[in-house]
Amino acid sequence: MIEQTWRWYGPNDRITLKDIKQTGATGIVTALHQIPNGQVWTEADIMERKNMIEAAGLSWSVVESVPVHEDIKKQSGNWKEYIENYKTTIANLGKCGIETICYNFMPVLDWSRTDLNFAFDDGSLALIYQQKVFAAFDIYILKRPEAENDYTEKTVTEAKEYFASLDEQGKETLTNTVIKGLPGAEESYTLEQFQSVLDGYRNIDDATLRKHLLEFLDAIIPVAEQAGVRMAIHPDDPPWGLLGLPRVVSTLEDAKTIINKVDSISNGVTLCTGSWGAGHFNDLSVMAKELAHRINFAHLRNVKRDVDFNFREDYLFEGDVNIYEVLKAIVEEEENRKKAGRKDFSIPVRPDHGNQMMDDIGKDNNPGYSLYGRMKGLAEIRGLELGIRNSLIN
Repeated sequence: MIEQTWRWYGPNDRITLKDIKQTGATGIVTALHQIPNGQVWTEADIMERKNMIEAAGLSWSVVESVPVHEDIKKQSGNWKEYIENYKTTIANLGKCGIETICYNFMPVLDWSRTDLNFAFDDGSLALIYQQKVFAAFDIYILKRPEAENDYTEKTVTEAKEYFASLDEQGKETLTNTVIKGLPGAEESYTLEQFQSVLDGYRNIDDATLRKHLLEFLDAIIPVAEQAGVRMAIHPDDPPWGLLGLPRVVSTLEDAKTIINKVDSISNGVTLCTGSWGAGHFNDLSVMAKELAHRINFAHLRNVKRDVDFNFREDYLFEGDVNIYEVLKAIVEEEENRKKAGRKDFSIPVRPDHGNQMMDDIGKDNNPGYSLYGRMKGLAEIRGLELGIRNSLIN
């Protein structure tokens, strides 16, 4: 069976390790969020968290994430020092027996949505992204220079109308929603500070950011190989350009460029069906099969999307991503790895964002990470996997 995992935000997460144990998950996906970006994770800090997880009868399966400092992405400031620190952290995690690291190379924002509480007909709540709403923030609230040029004429018109409909509370809510995607969003950011961070990428286009990513891989993958660690880059969320920022992990071709740059099982991807799936141009059934040999971790969720760059998160079997074909590719890849004699054949999989439902509604949930919606997703993943394995045997 695939390794069934669960994202946990550490001791401050209202969802406890005891709760997670009851969902049926066996592996924990977490990070040392208390350590500032760019600093070394010591063996002592890692083992303290690992011991806490194992005391609950679970295992620390995946680190999500060891953040990549913005200076590395820009190759500015102390970026060389931060790369050395990153290498040391990888080595320390390997020494502590943690073999999979999820990370991303998205500038500034880790993810972007326009509403964190979109109401379904059944009363549950989900995350949603609407292009006109994001454009309204970009053009009329942030007032980013020349922002209109990044949108279609139709979107600009719709954004203007939407902005006109907002009262002051609506503007504040939208601003806070966008800023939630900033690492460390629990801190307060003014719009001026936000724009200043964006300005740091003014002269960095897709090609330059890709060059910086590939050079980063040249530096860290040999360390990961020696440590027995599999790196798993996470796709852009959503997989298109926002706020004038470059994107380099948005398509199948992007992913192939990354994994072909350093030909190693330590250089892989996180197959996130929700992030890549938000793009109407991405076929996750095809991506899962073509990237299978380098899938080192997977996030399973679904989305409803359209060609105008709008999407909403949906139940596992009810969106536009063929989850059956994706999970089948993962199961088949695991079997191929077993036949090849690989000891690291297991691919950790976790239910990704789940709807807020039942008595999760109104509680302090990390966006997308309530209890019952993800537990529903995990149960569906488990059942689907069992069906797939039985069909392969027969």
